[in-house]
Amino acid sequence: MNTRASRNPLYQDLDLGKLPRHVAIIMDGNGRWAQSRGLERLYGHRRGKASVKAIVELSRKIGIEYLSLYAFSSENWQRPAQEVKGLMNLLKRYLTTELDRMMKNGVRLQVIGNTRRLPSDVRQALRHSVESTKRNKDLTVILALSYSAREEIANAVRAVARRVRRGDLEPDDITEEVIAESLGTAGVPDPDLLIRTSGEVRLSNFLLWQVAYTEIYITETLWPDFREHEFIEALRQFQARERRFGRLPDQPEESVERPSDRAPLRVAR
Repeated sequence: MNTRASRNPLYQDLDLGKLPRHVAIIMDGNGRWAQSRGLERLYGHRRGKASVKAIVELSRKIGIEYLSLYAFSSENWQRPAQEVKGLMNLLKRYLTTELDRMMKNGVRLQVIGNTRRLPSDVRQALRHSVESTKRNKDLTVILALSYSAREEIANAVRAVARRVRRGDLEPDDITEEVIAESLGTAGVPDPDLLIRTSGEVRLSNFLLWQVAYTEIYITETLWPDFREHEFIEALRQFQARERRFGRLPDQPEESVERPSDRAPLRVAR
């Protein structure tokens, strides 16, 4: 944790020693933000980039280890072609312009999802950013691109089935851990906190396996307006909750078994 961060008045009443290790965010409301102002939807996505920068920087400063951002779902391919093209251009520009900042600030970039569907120039920029930042250690940012949790789980089941067919694994030996190791997030702890902006109350096919015990925070704030103060409020709300993981209220937390860290995250192809 940045020592200067602990003295920042923005973090009053926030226990920086009890932060969620992994925060996941469904960044929703860009289009509605633009349309409510009489602007094209793509302008809202451009504005949303500033929120991404602000939350990434704050996460790094206060010591959050993992930040997962739902940037583009597999369902988003159904949007108008012009909007999809604009989103891909924005993504490429973000990867290109933010690489120096990620290197300077020790941010490691990873990706989950079916990136084969992305345009070739975007895939190239993505591979370059992932490869360039792979040794950074201050914060891991996981972009969910062309992502579907159901597809991710189906891929994991197929991977486990292939192991069984090869004789490397018995059916009775298939555990939750075996399945988790075959997900795109292998090696990453499950999210402690999931934030959804724009007031929608659904998961939208995001990290369905991983959020089984995740605390969920819903805000009416649209993503382009979600900045440091809103993020800090979500963290305060998280710290006010009692996370029991199935134990009794008076049962010692140490007696509860939790998912352990696994092998390093594998980049989706």
